[in-house]
Amino acid sequence: MWEMNDRYPDPRVRVLDPEYNKYRLPMASVERLFTGCRWSEGPVWFGEHRAVIWSDIPNNRMLKWEEETGQTSVFRKPADNGNGNTRDRQGRLVTCLHDARKVIRTEYDGSITTIADSYQGKKLNSPNDVVVKSDGSIWFTDPMFGISGFYEGHKDTSELPMAVYRVDGQTGAIEKVTDEVTGPNGLAFSPDESVLYIVASRAEPNRLIVACDVNGNKLSTPRTFIDAQGGTPDGFRVDIEGNLWCGWGMGSDDNDGVRVFNKSGKPIGHISLPERCANVCFGGRYRNRLFMAASHSLYSIYTNTQGVAGG
Repeated sequence: MWEMNDRYPDPRVRVLDPEYNKYRLPMASVERLFTGCRWSEGPVWFGEHRAVIWSDIPNNRMLKWEEETGQTSVFRKPADNGNGNTRDRQGRLVTCLHDARKVIRTEYDGSITTIADSYQGKKLNSPNDVVVKSDGSIWFTDPMFGISGFYEGHKDTSELPMAVYRVDGQTGAIEKVTDEVTGPNGLAFSPDESVLYIVASRAEPNRLIVACDVNGNKLSTPRTFIDAQGGTPDGFRVDIEGNLWCGWGMGSDDNDGVRVFNKSGKPIGHISLPERCANVCFGGRYRNRLFMAASHSLYSIYTNTQGVAGG
């Protein structure tokens, strides 16, 4: 049973290393903004509307929570079992679709443009998460999760290995940047975009977050950055100081929520939630409010940092 914490500091915000104290606001609490989803994913902030849009994959819908009213409404349904979302550098919504097996952009007038649906003549698997680099290029992961059954998409045959792709922001040309990440899932750039972090959600014996150096449109061989050691990283975002705020959980109550790592990969903080968190984004007037899409609900907490632009 969820209950708002009435006292400060909120005990749900746990300091794992003293370094985290600079990012923790003693007078900020975890807030539940909405509940009633089957599996929440891919939150993205729209400042001009003061709203968060996120995916409820099994319910085949996208929802919108408005800061001004506190109300939640259906943004899109059906939604092709949409998963990860972000905005491009022109402010347009970019969405990964499990069921349609493509990445799309929602134009200013509401029309839909397909960004990617195939590679070398073969269908993508089920695009999962997406980020847009400052040069306008679109980078996304393509695991098989959405075509492995009928709950988050539809059962289908894979035509390509699981991989990470880049779409040129000017020409629309697609290229594979790596297929060396086992079960590629969440991804995000470091603040200076010199490193791309990717969740290896099928790595054994533990899930990993790997790091790849970025050289133009090429990636180095992935190297282990974070060994989850029994945790389950999913989607994540990076703040202006290079910390990773990772959706986390599954396994125990102490594990569910958001795990925070510094730019060296050391765990420094944890925001406990009563359910596993899949993905996060920064928003609010100053990009200092962390929105957390957990299993059935959307949560938020104010932090003493800001998300990087484009996150």
